[in-house]
Amino acid sequence: MVSVLVPAFNEEDAVRQTVLRIGKTLTEARIDHEIIVIDDGSSDRTAAEASVDGTVVLRHPVNGGYGRALKTGLYHARGDVIAITDADGSYPAEALPVLIAEVPPFDMVVGARQGSHYFGSRAKRIGRLALQRMVLFVTGVRVPDVNSGLRVFRKQIALDNVSQIGNGFSFTTTLTLAMLLEGHFVRYIPVAYDARIGRSKVRLRRDIVRTLQILVMAVTAYNPIKMFLLLTYIALLGIIPSLLLDLLVAGGFHAGPIVAVGLATALMLFGLGLASDLLKRLI
Repeated sequence: MVSVLVPAFNEEDAVRQTVLRIGKTLTEARIDHEIIVIDDGSSDRTAAEASVDGTVVLRHPVNGGYGRALKTGLYHARGDVIAITDADGSYPAEALPVLIAEVPPFDMVVGARQGSHYFGSRAKRIGRLALQRMVLFVTGVRVPDVNSGLRVFRKQIALDNVSQIGNGFSFTTTLTLAMLLEGHFVRYIPVAYDARIGRSKVRLRRDIVRTLQILVMAVTAYNPIKMFLLLTYIALLGIIPSLLLDLLVAGGFHAGPIVAVGLATALMLFGLGLASDLLKRLI
């Protein structure tokens, strides 16, 4: 069985259409499934609109966040394979059978979004490219869509990492990093991405800061030596101005206090990185 989780917060205009499309698509594909809508403290008619035949509707008394809603769905899901999608009509339900067919052999299959609605404004495009670069540094893998909300994965892997996943929108980003850093098999399949129905809940400046926090927490949890190596590199860069000043003024390099402190800091950070990596392996 495949358990399809649909987190929803004030999505009364789109959730019924989304659930009906999912049910129709999976039934026609003869895929045994259940659909679980998690109403995350909505103040509108989301729960009522989601209550179509066969759909399980779970309700939070207050808004707990996208990740919290998915965790609730995970704990109630009966299937060993989980599919997630948004309630706003932006992801094509018709792509689900294609993604589901790849699990196994893949541990997670992600619908990599395409089209103008995904890339959005120039600021969003720059932000997405920067996120891809940061994830490449953290994982060593080029990821076309880090935080797509349309994906299929093995439930047990998500449950094994649930303590590392926050309650906010970071669920998909953290799950991607966990899968890659733990050596699981991940595939990306291009999918269309349409304009959402209703008002977007994304806030660019706020979410950029949160994404940076997610990346730092993930690399510290899964691959700590990379974080300390980056800090070591920054510490070494910090002594370059002092060395250049010595060269220009004194005609040579001198181990002044700034250089000494910078080298000592770099060595300490490098040592902490080795120690944290060893500790992680022992644990």
